[in-house]
Amino acid sequence: MSKSPATRAVARRERPLSPHLTIYRPPITMTMSIIHRITGGALYFGTLLVAAWLIAASSSQAAFDWVNWAFGSWLGRLVLFGYTWALMHHMLGGLRHLIWDTGAGLEKQTASKIAWATLAGSIVLTLLIWIAGYMARGGLA
Repeated sequence: MSKSPATRAVARRERPLSPHLTIYRPPITMTMSIIHRITGGALYFGTLLVAAWLIAASSSQAAFDWVNWAFGSWLGRLVLFGYTWALMHHMLGGLRHLIWDTGAGLEKQTASKIAWATLAGSIVLTLLIWIAGYMARGGLA
């Protein structure tokens, strides 16, 4: 017995949809992989900031003062804080991949723990770097 075209069309509409963001929770390893790629891209733009600072330092006192003022503003510090975090996160993500390249840590539970450690480590390292930087400068001034 063959189904009529109308019956087949109804059957197609009743099929379940594939998982989407409202019902699917991405695993931490996938999330960290995506963030690793994003931080890699962000590092390109952050490196332009480092280059701008070096160019200003080598050109004139006025240019250097302007760049220091811009980086010292609340927005500049926020951007530099984000750059520091991106650098730490990308570095730890690279170490995570290096560990995986040796064949270690590929089990699901271990890979998840390493991914969480990457996130936590990047936050801790960023805070430590900024605390050390402010201490070296003599405080929040």
